Amino acid sequence: MTHFFSKSQIALAALAALGSAAVIAPNLATAAGKTAGKYVSGDFHNHTTCSDGAISMQKLVKKVTDKTADSPWGLDWFVQAGHGGNGNRNCTLVEDASLSTPAYPYVAGQGPTTTWANSIGAANLKGNGGGVGGNGNMWRWQSLQEYQYPVIEYLAAYKNLPLFLGLESVVAGHEHSSMSVVTGQMPSAVDNATLPTAPGYTALGNASALAQWSYCFDRGDTDQSRGNVTGSTTGNNWDCSNPASADSTSSTLGWSGTGKKLVQPGGAGTGDKGHLKTLEALKWMANFHGQASYYVPAHLERAGPFNVDGNNGFNIEHLRNFNNTAPNVAFGFESQPGHGASSNRGEYQVKRNNFGGTAGLVDSVGGTTYGGTGVYAAQVGGVWDALLGEGRNWWFFASSDWHNRGSFGPDDRRSTQDFYPGEYQRTHVMVRNGSDKLRPQTIVDGLRSGNAWSASGQLIDRLAFVACTSYAGPGARTNAAVEALAVAAATKGTDIDAVGCATMGEKLAARPGAEIVVAVVVRDPDGTNFSPYTFPNPSLAQVGINQPLNKPVLDHVDVIRGMVTGYKTPGSADYSGEWPRNTAWLKADGTTAGLAAVPAGAKNTSAAVLKTFSGDGGTPWTAVQSGVDNTVFLKMSFRIPAVQASQYLRLRGSNLPAAVPYETDASGNPLADIYTNANDTSMLRIPCRTVGTVLTGDAINGCPAHLATVAGQKYVSYDVAAWADLWFYSNPIYVEVANSYAVAGVR
Repeated sequence: MTHFFSKSQIALAALAALGSAAVIAPNLATAAGKTAGKYVSGDFHNHTTCSDGAISMQKLVKKVTDKTADSPWGLDWFVQAGHGGNGNRNCTLVEDASLSTPAYPYVAGQGPTTTWANSIGAANLKGNGGGVGGNGNMWRWQSLQEYQYPVIEYLAAYKNLPLFLGLESVVAGHEHSSMSVVTGQMPSAVDNATLPTAPGYTALGNASALAQWSYCFDRGDTDQSRGNVTGSTTGNNWDCSNPASADSTSSTLGWSGTGKKLVQPGGAGTGDKGHLKTLEALKWMANFHGQASYYVPAHLERAGPFNVDGNNGFNIEHLRNFNNTAPNVAFGFESQPGHGASSNRGEYQVKRNNFGGTAGLVDSVGGTTYGGTGVYAAQVGGVWDALLGEGRNWWFFASSDWHNRGSFGPDDRRSTQDFYPGEYQRTHVMVRNGSDKLRPQTIVDGLRSGNAWSASGQLIDRLAFVACTSYAGPGARTNAAVEALAVAAATKGTDIDAVGCATMGEKLAARPGAEIVVAVVVRDPDGTNFSPYTFPNPSLAQVGINQPLNKPVLDHVDVIRGMVTGYKTPGSADYSGEWPRNTAWLKADGTTAGLAAVPAGAKNTSAAVLKTFSGDGGTPWTAVQSGVDNTVFLKMSFRIPAVQASQYLRLRGSNLPAAVPYETDASGNPLADIYTNANDTSMLRIPCRTVGTVLTGDAINGCPAHLATVAGQKYVSYDVAAWADLWFYSNPIYVEVANSYAVAGVR
């Protein structure tokens, strides 16, 4: 088959669009003298009745930011980000009187599933044909601009919380991406806003930039009204052209003079052409909102590998193209997806996607998740390590992808589908706001910095990770001195700010021959996590460990190292590389083919576990008591002698030791979650045997009834599988050695 564009053409087009600067990121700020900040936790990918979620914006905000017995998640920041395209439900309405506010009171008989047509009237739907073809659906651009933004601004002021809007874009040429443009959102005037005491709220800021992006570039938006009232020029009169890119009005890519936007053509080469349209979206963000936007591919393994004739997954070359095109905007991925309690964890599945008839059925990349994380990041030496091995700023994030509880109501603590934002996994990010309050811009800056880490099941709730140079002679740094820096930072939840040291997302400049002192300090919180299950972890029971599911214990911390060998050249043989499909990677028995089957462009064979710390064994950590709140922290350190080449270090950790059947291999790597996915009960392997007396509520002391059952035996599956198998991942610290390969930096 002849495709519209070859992979090398796409890569070269991405490079040519920016010239020789395409692979050069901005300079890194120095390690010392940074604005003060703290690690704060949040979520940027979730759904309400604005798209395909089960609850209103107001209820979701309340559930995830409250700190009550019913919803204790208590996120520090929150981005509400539903699907792009359109929707037919009025998500500004609330479920019941408990969610009433003066500006948005409960209206009897009109909950958040009420259609726009039946609440605001069909005549108020904008765009071609009055909404989406006159069928009562509102374009997302109108929803964001006129309805969702006023609600989120009001709630931010009403609750004094850092809330803003994002979007899970339906990506041209691919599947989904979490993104936002925060320009206009939450201006400082909101700090002192006088809130209404009667229905109605007039926003002080706006989400017009985000709404325009949705109109211009979301694959689900085929409107050509320019953001106007039906059949008129009254409204936004948007023009999606970009003076910084000649291709922004390319007829080949579907430029419409009527809509002033690219309307992706279909047919052969749809994926290739769509990818180039998405590059135009990134150029637009970089040109008009370069510091006020982010673009993070979501659950990127789920839709399978890239499909040149469709809109499916992401291969590594597409991630490279994104980062080359807009390094300050496209700086990472969600390889730890939501949907953690689904029948297929993360909704990753064998033969999930159809690339053209029965013979074209393909797995999600990797076939499933691995300890709840996609194969691109979970596989040591895989796609993430390949990107880091170039010295790219490409960061790891987690999200909830909240929609609903599956077979349970939204207020139940059990789930066969999703966890609330912050309930199971969250991203902790360093936000440098000084004495100011948290704001959308500083949160976006924090995400861009890469100074972030993600954890599931509250396995850890504090982390300090630092690397410092040490040179022979007087004043050489000791392990104890670097540990002290990390202990002080971890106990306060703050960053390390010391000359000659670097932390996550930063690079440490070193002379050849320097010793690198690395220290890690974590807090494994005492007491219970947010799991409702009090019975012993069935996965650990296999190896004789009696540990309640709601009281996980950190088993070990791995330090993973990879070497940096420079950026790949677009169009070269090792720039592209599709992960092996189907049984060429995930075999029928649940084992995997290994890195030998992965093409050179999608792996970094230098990446390996450099050091493993645990409570016992060859490299133990040391418990220390906080001088702040008397909680216990775990500290660990080591030295890398005489460095000669640029490299990076990253962390992962788990509640599971090595060699837990069907969970971890002999080296402690996560195994395929196929063994706990209820969708295929023939693969279930871990029995759940605890018989309880309390099987509902928040303290369930036996295997719940909803677990997958085979021949009368319950098996680990759904939410129990997720609570049994916990991991954390940190972003890397780079070490850039003089006269070796350079490492990109971020401000």
